[in-house]
Order: sequence, then structure tokens, then C-alpha cells
Amino acid sequence: MDTKHNYETTDVALARLKEMGYDVDFNVEFDEILADAENYQIDYLYRYEGPSNPADESTVYGISNAHNGKKGVFVAGNLSLIEGKKRDIILALEIKYKTGRHA
Repeated sequence: MDTKHNYETTDVALARLKEMGYDVDFNVEFDEILADAENYQIDYLYRYEGPSNPADESTVYGISNAHNGKKGVFVAGNLSLIEGKKRDIILALEIKYKTGRHA
């Protein structure tokens, strides 16, 4: 499983993930993850850092639910600026991803 791609921009990363079937925008439909977080996992993780400005930083997550097959993306700038429960879930999924404890 790939963990990082060298895409030029977050837009390119999002387009590639869409080509692979990651078509749900979890930034909009996060309630689905909120209601069933234990069944979601990060499949792809891409970090983009602007060459000169830390504010240009973003992370693109390719997220799926192993039980129902739903796949989508979540895009975050600075995770510390995201509201509490949403941030906690994304961080927990990222830890699970990095330690290889997929569902």
C-alpha cells in the first residue's frame, strides 16, 4: 500500500484519488465517519508543503470503510484548526494507519 505520492499539488492528488474511486467528500459528509469511525481507515496519505509558506501546507487523506466499501477524501490544512471530535478521529485514523492496524 502506497503511503505518499509526489503529486505536484493537492488538486492532482485529489484527481488521482477520484480516479481510484475515492469520490465521497468527507469534509462535507464527515458525519458518516463520526457515526462509524472504527470501520474507517486511511488508505492513502499525501502531505503537500508549500515551498515558501507554511500556510500552504495541506494533507490529503484517501479514506475507506472496509465493511461497506465507501471511499472518499478528507483534506486538512493545519489539523490544530479543525474542531475537536473531527480532529480526534482523523488523528486516531492516522495513528492506526501509521502503525499498520487497518481494519
